[in-house]
Amino acid sequence: MDKGCFHCGQLVPLSTDYCVIIDAQSHPMCCPGCAAVAQTICDAGLGDYYRYRTETGSKQNLDAIMAQLDAYDLDEVQRDFVASDGKFNSVVLSVEGISCAACAWLIERHLRKCDGIARITVNTTTLRATVSWDPAKIKLSEILNQMALVGYPSTPFQPDSKEQTYAKSSQQFLFRLGLAGMATMQVMMLAVALYMGYFTDLDEVYRDYFRWVSLLFATPVALYSAQPFYFSALRSLMSLRVNMDVPVSIAILGAFTASCIATFKGTGEVYFESVSMFTFFLLLGRFLEQRARRKAAESSSNLHRLVPLTAELCQQAGHTQVAAKTLKIGDRCLVRPGEPIPADSVVVSGQTSVNESMLTGEQQPVKKTEGDAVYAGSINFDQSIEVEVVQIGSNQLLHTIVRLQEQAAEEKPEIARLADKVARYFVPGVLIIAALTYLVWQFIDPAQAFWITLSVLVATCPCALSLATPAALTCGGNALRHHGLLTRSSRVLEALPKVDTLLFDKTGTLTYGHWQLAEHQLVPGRESGLNPLMVAAALERRSSHPLASVFKPYERSDVTAESVEHIAGSGITGRVNGHQYRIGHGEFAGHGVSDNKIWLADAQGPLAWFSLADRLREDAKATISALKAMGLRCEMLSGDPSPNAAVVATELGLDHCTHGVNPQQKHHYLKQIQAQGQRVAMFGDGVNDAPVLAGADISIAMGAGTELAKSSADLVLLGDSLAPIIDGIAISKKTVRVIRQNLLWALGYNLSIMPLAVMGWVPPYVAAIGMSASSLIVVGNSVRLLKL
Repeated sequence: MDKGCFHCGQLVPLSTDYCVIIDAQSHPMCCPGCAAVAQTICDAGLGDYYRYRTETGSKQNLDAIMAQLDAYDLDEVQRDFVASDGKFNSVVLSVEGISCAACAWLIERHLRKCDGIARITVNTTTLRATVSWDPAKIKLSEILNQMALVGYPSTPFQPDSKEQTYAKSSQQFLFRLGLAGMATMQVMMLAVALYMGYFTDLDEVYRDYFRWVSLLFATPVALYSAQPFYFSALRSLMSLRVNMDVPVSIAILGAFTASCIATFKGTGEVYFESVSMFTFFLLLGRFLEQRARRKAAESSSNLHRLVPLTAELCQQAGHTQVAAKTLKIGDRCLVRPGEPIPADSVVVSGQTSVNESMLTGEQQPVKKTEGDAVYAGSINFDQSIEVEVVQIGSNQLLHTIVRLQEQAAEEKPEIARLADKVARYFVPGVLIIAALTYLVWQFIDPAQAFWITLSVLVATCPCALSLATPAALTCGGNALRHHGLLTRSSRVLEALPKVDTLLFDKTGTLTYGHWQLAEHQLVPGRESGLNPLMVAAALERRSSHPLASVFKPYERSDVTAESVEHIAGSGITGRVNGHQYRIGHGEFAGHGVSDNKIWLADAQGPLAWFSLADRLREDAKATISALKAMGLRCEMLSGDPSPNAAVVATELGLDHCTHGVNPQQKHHYLKQIQAQGQRVAMFGDGVNDAPVLAGADISIAMGAGTELAKSSADLVLLGDSLAPIIDGIAISKKTVRVIRQNLLWALGYNLSIMPLAVMGWVPPYVAAIGMSASSLIVVGNSVRLLKL
């Protein structure tokens, strides 16, 4: 290896001699992609980029980038993200590789030199660029090509419908917040003059003038900016309930109305500055709260963006770039190295490695050969492969994951229902206390009664209490998904920390569930004219038994079976090339005893035996050890009747092994140990283990794929690894701690601020700041879970 690449900073192999002349000096490049990008930058007269950049560029793979660009010119593809005003088209691009302001400068300078570009702006914060162009002079694919040539591969940015709705509501919310902020500043300046009137003689004319101007500024705040609180309170009252916005609305409207009356009459005090400031701080808190909660929930939306917009369709006439959403089941596509899989498919030609980290959280590439499933959005690494589409649209795995996550988010565990119940009773309690406060202060100091009551209503608003649980559950659920765990029920985060016993099925859980031929032998003294494996393959060819597939690789067209008969619970008989054979357990084949082997016999008796094995999951032993180290009891509960199940249990170090039981017996065993006070999590395949999975405190299913939607499990391990359950337990425990912290803080704050407000020690604007800060603390504490 030699020194680093001048463009991307990576090491340059000694075997390469790529270089580019920049500022009269020869600089090494690590690959033809980086060399092409650097040469393009220099040829365009933009060499200043290298003098002023603060970060190196990104490594380039131009061949993979250029392969899909032409498809972006298709009308059916552009329909989703290109806008037109009749003369110019515009698009928002997600840009890769932006690391500093010099990157934005380089992109804008280079694109502006292209004929047909009307406008280009780059946002280094969002990593997006907005481009307007004349479609008669330049194509979108050419724009993307130019972006790639200077080292910034780009794709059209497509927000989903939820994100578009959020963006629209966020923009409206910002307008309300900005209006309230500007009005608050103006009213506060006028309020200072009115306050000074207490210490100096202020003419009544000026006092009334300041009041009327304050009314002018405060009116749009009270009647427009505060509308979200009014509508929320109105909806609550119409459903015969009282939510947290009811006392807030009463406080704002009450203070504004009283101040208006004082202004019109010319007597009494006005508190327009309190109304404006109170509304501003409430809106600010809600806005920041929405931003934080949106950050916690945006990962589901991001999953949709992993699915590529285009695909390379294989047809008799050749390969054609098409919109990925137009693919149909049965279509065949070519996926080149570095490209995402366009739809849930099966590999029909070639072998490669695929990055499925968006599903499992594991960055380690997964080997894929013919017949293996690949999922939309996963990245092909090594070789070009041909795949056949098996699922499209909402039936694809990514869409299923998002749908199931949303379903789980809609459910509420016991702790969330308890918090909601407390909040429901808390708000009426606050209204009652506020009413009593007003009556008491009418006797103590009537002039302060209303404003002290206002402070009570604001300070004790249970916003933080209502946010305490859902904010933590949302963040905890997303943290689980990043570790390859999909929650189908929100009760997982509450119940998983309480589990003390884990039951594992064997086949498909502790093992991969793919039987392989481990060993085979002829019976001593016997000879066979045909290979026993070929005979077994011929007999098992049409069998639906799971073990029949073991012999499939040994099928031969010149070795066929006739008069095949399946004997239930025993085996198969038939004639192969004119000779009678039978295959099955030992007693059926004439061996005399039933063991773990499959026996093949002819008319003279046993001919050969076959030993099968199901490979243990690579991380099974380490995972079991880690779980036991956490103080959890680990047992096997399997339907496998063979002694091999006990051998596997011993090898893995399980505490107990129960095998050879049917689903009903599994369910009975589960109820027995639950009756002893144990909290049980059951691992199974989600199909034949349905009764025991349904009865467990937490049910956990293995693997991803089409069965995911049918699985009744509470938690699904998306990859082939058991290890994520260790992270899952840790995350769920942390989530429960965060929920308790949030509830403790929210209740503690409300209970401590209430007596202070009742005694008149908390001004209304301070109450607004405290309530907003309390909610933000709860949300901020929950967002920490996203970093796990």
